[in-house]
Parts: sequence; structure tokens; C-alpha cells
Amino acid sequence: MTSKKYLYWITFVAINGGFLFGLNIAGISGANAMIKSEFGLTDSALGTVAALLTIGALVGALFSGRFADLYGRKKVMVASAVLYTLSALVCAFTTNIFFLDAGRVLSGIAVGITSVIAPMYISEISPAKSRGTMVSLNQFAITIGILLAYVFDYFLIGLGNDSWRYMLGIPAVFGLIFLILLFMSFPESPRWLLAKGKKDNALLVLLKVGGETSVKEDLPAIEFSLNQEKDKERVSLTELFKGKTGRVVLIATVLAAAQQITGVNAVLIYAPDIFQAAGSMKEGAMFQSVILGLINFLMTIVALWLIDSQGRKTLLLWGAAGMAVSLGYLTYEFSKPSQNAFSVLIALLTYVSFFAASLAPVMWVVISEIYPSRIRGVAMSFSTAICWLCCFLTIQFAPVIRAELGTTWMFAVFTGFCVLTFLFVIKWIPETKGKSLEQIESEFISSGV
Repeated sequence: MTSKKYLYWITFVAINGGFLFGLNIAGISGANAMIKSEFGLTDSALGTVAALLTIGALVGALFSGRFADLYGRKKVMVASAVLYTLSALVCAFTTNIFFLDAGRVLSGIAVGITSVIAPMYISEISPAKSRGTMVSLNQFAITIGILLAYVFDYFLIGLGNDSWRYMLGIPAVFGLIFLILLFMSFPESPRWLLAKGKKDNALLVLLKVGGETSVKEDLPAIEFSLNQEKDKERVSLTELFKGKTGRVVLIATVLAAAQQITGVNAVLIYAPDIFQAAGSMKEGAMFQSVILGLINFLMTIVALWLIDSQGRKTLLLWGAAGMAVSLGYLTYEFSKPSQNAFSVLIALLTYVSFFAASLAPVMWVVISEIYPSRIRGVAMSFSTAICWLCCFLTIQFAPVIRAELGTTWMFAVFTGFCVLTFLFVIKWIPETKGKSLEQIESEFISSGV
């Protein structure tokens, strides 16, 4: 197997975690009404069932970076595959709300782990010239998972009141496949191996991934970076908030939060309900959700094509602007006594298109790049945990806002956050395309980080 093919193979294995991420987060969208009826839930309690995944994701994200630094990226990914499989089985066979909630939390922990470790791992094995595209493949896999979740829900919904069990149980099959793939010629990160003094193993991985060129160019840069950090104490959480390091953490964390507070997961999870509120029938609403997932998938391909040529910042600016305009129109549409279902569909598709081509993949790329390697594990965990906290708040309160204040106000709030994100990107987000991780770190160090 050539080095390029080997790089694609191990990236494919790593992004299976992203695929399961998407499958789990969107799979409940078609099951909401049936779960509400099955357990007699209020709107708030239903929001909790959906949002518990994000609480688990927050926990998984918060601790996975530290565990990945201690035990390696591969072992932590293996743990996530086990959790994906186990949690899906718990959700599928539960007979009470407690175990359903527990299963959602477990699946969330797995999602949180892979949301940190997959982009971190891919960024550490990829060459600088294509790293943006390679890391974005994880988001591409997430969109495939979301799309297939909608497709599965669409075809399973006709199986009766228990079809929600199949919807939530499907990830068990793919979790088992992910676990098997991780044991099939999947190496540890060469940067982690070097940090642990396993130079011979790291050389073998670099040789397989990038050939002699990678060994000659990447090895000295990685060793130089690690030697600079050797005499420093182990990073603590409090260090993330001090001095120029704190500034970098703040920038990355605000960007991570922006990915969620602009509303995408509320839209994806409650899409069938939004379409029904606009006048669509139940079956039509489910089919429109499939279209939404398809557009999300296709526009991520656009991001893969543009991210290393146009740059991270350009995509973020266009994305935030397009999302703000789309949500602004939806705010107007739902302020009317009745809505045009077709116009709502087009506006939501436009919103998801801009998100999928910008904030969705670019956020993960940027936060995997701008952190110095010594704090990368802990810092990515922190930023990703905040991302999931914002996701929880969005999913938890979106149905409450819709029920108490109306859909108009929900879209108005998300519009405001899109405008703030646009202004934030202009002022604070650096451009990192085409630079090695060590070069990015060196530039931050020279500026005082």
C-alpha cells in the first residue's frame, strides 16, 4: 500500500467516529413524537431526552484529551467504539425512561470523545498542504451519518409505534464495525509516540503515512517542538486561562461555541417539527428532513474543495453572513399568520448549506491547528466541552422557546448569534491554511504565546 493510500485508509477509519457522531445526534429526530407518546413526556422532558446526548458529549470531550495524552489516541478511540455499540443497545431495548436517558448519556460520551480525538489525530498525521481537507473529512463523515439517520428514520417510521427503537439501535451495528476497523492496521499518532519516547514506532508510522519526505521534514520539526516543551510542567486547566495562552484558548472556544449557538443542531433535530409547523404533513416533513440532510452532505463536499485553497477565515465569513440572512428570512416568515412551506424549506436548505460549507468543518480544523502541542489535548477538550455545553443549551431550550414564545423568536435569537459570529471572525480568527502545526505554534510563540 502506498503512503498516500495508507493515509487515506487510516483517515477513513478515524472518521468512522464522526459518522457515528452524526448518526447518533440526528437519529432521534424521527423518534421524538413516538418517544414523547411512549413515556408521556412534556415538551421540556422531551428536550431533555434529546439534549442528554450533549451532556454526555460534554463529559466525553472534557476528559478525552487528557486520556489521549496519557494513553494514546488509538486506545481512547477504541473506548468510544465500545460506548457507541453499548449505548445503542441500551436505547433500543429500554423499557423505562431512566435507561433511555442513560443510553443517551453513554452515546454522548462516545460522541464527545470522537469530536475531540478524531480531528486531533487526523491533524497530527496529515501533511500541512492538505491538512484542512483531511480534518474536514471528519465533518464530511458526520454529515453522512446525519443524512443516513434521516433516511433510516424515513423508512422505519412506517413500522409502527416501536420503530423508534430501531432508529436508536442502528448505531450498534456501525459501532461494532468501527471497533473492528480500529484493530486492522490502525497506528498510533506519530507525535504522541515521539512524546512518549517511542521513536522507532513513530518513524514507522511517518514512513507509512508520508514516505521518506515525511521522515526528513516532519520528524525534525516534531522533535524540536517536543524538546522545547520537555522541561515544562504538565499543563493544568488553570494554565489555559493565563496570558497569551488564554487569548488563544478564548478565540478557539468562542468559535467552538459559535458553531452551536447559531442553531444548527436545534434545526437538524427538530426539523420535522419545524416543517410541520410550516404546514407540511408528517410524511412530507420527514422527507424534507432527508433533503436537508442531503444538502448538508453535499455542501460539506464544497467545503472540502475550498478549505485549503480559499482559507479558513474566508469560509467562516461567507458562512456566518449566509446563515444570518437565511435565519433572518425565517424569522420574517414565521412572524406571519401562515407560512409558505416551500419558502421555509428553501430558507432552511440555504441556512444548512452555508453552515455545512463553513462553521461545520472549519471550526474543527481551526481548533485542531492553533493550539501549541503541549496544551493541545487539554485545550481541545476544554473548547469542545464548551461547544457541547452550548449544544445542550440550544437543544434543551429550543422547543421551550418555540412553545412559549413561538418559532419566530427562536429564529430571531439564532440570527443575532450569526451576526455576532461574523463580527468575531473578522476581528479575531487567524488564517492557518498551508502551515505546519509546528509553524503555527512557532508563530504564536513569537507573538508571546
